[in-house]
Amino acid sequence: MIDYSEMFIGLSGEASSDQAPPEERRRGLFRRLVENLGASRRALTQQISTIAFDPADDAVWEELEEALLLADCGVPATVEIVGRLERQAADGALRTSEDLTAALRDIIAELLSGSESRIDLTAKPSVVLVVGVNGTGKTTTVGKLAEHVRRAGGSVVVGAADTFRAAAGEQLETWASRAGADFVGSVPGQDPAAVAYDAVAAGESRGRDAVIIDTAGRLHTQSNLMEELAKVRRVITQRMPEAPHETLLVVDATTGQNGLQQARLFGDAVPLTGIALTKLDGTAKGGIAIAIAHELGLPIKLIGVGETLDDLRPFRAAEFASALLGETP
Repeated sequence: MIDYSEMFIGLSGEASSDQAPPEERRRGLFRRLVENLGASRRALTQQISTIAFDPADDAVWEELEEALLLADCGVPATVEIVGRLERQAADGALRTSEDLTAALRDIIAELLSGSESRIDLTAKPSVVLVVGVNGTGKTTTVGKLAEHVRRAGGSVVVGAADTFRAAAGEQLETWASRAGADFVGSVPGQDPAAVAYDAVAAGESRGRDAVIIDTAGRLHTQSNLMEELAKVRRVITQRMPEAPHETLLVVDATTGQNGLQQARLFGDAVPLTGIALTKLDGTAKGGIAIAIAHELGLPIKLIGVGETLDDLRPFRAAEFASALLGETP
């Protein structure tokens, strides 16, 4: 089970009732991460394994660049990674394909390490606003996050400020019931900002630890809906001046580089504090995590690597890099 001290700041509840030793639990989670990143790992390592490594051969570096780009690492991150590897090779530190893979893992882990960050729930209540485009798994992420807060010993209000998608409120209410969370719902067409306001008010009056607010999916190119999202944030701030304490953008990893553009434009509408990167188990584009970390400087606070509750987990740079390259951390 998940160690919630790596997911949250401000909650001190027990991580789980699982009696397995911590190291055994962690190894189990890592094995599952390796399995769920299988498509991305195969896409990257199969490309690298075909490279006949010769540090003096320019074609080697071109093939490595191609492999990283195909994994959706993005041009800036790819240039940075290959540049570092070339410098190591020039210093005589890379002689074999095994040296190359090990160095690549270490560089990716280093680039990602700045993205490790926990969700801050020290304020009472802490308001977490969850945003994103349609189809990213946003409502499911909100529900799972509420359950994780409960397991970590916290109390939650879930606000259904997605007043457009008919099933969103019902789906979220089911998750809230499962998590033992208070639920603030809406009716179709209701002002999303009013729902968000009511959810924060409920969290304050009931003394809850967290208020997690789901919002309607919207394309980052829809300026009117992005303005509406900004209004939701303003109304939350009117009720609680320092809120929202976290604004998480849910990004579907299968969209690859489009996720970067989403993050840029959502960030123009509302200040983002982190990314929840979902559907990593269904894509060969796991390198998008590297691109997000390198180009945007936004922490990846959560990753989704499957359907189960424990498949929404805190992001750990070294483990992600190792799983991406099929190695033990």
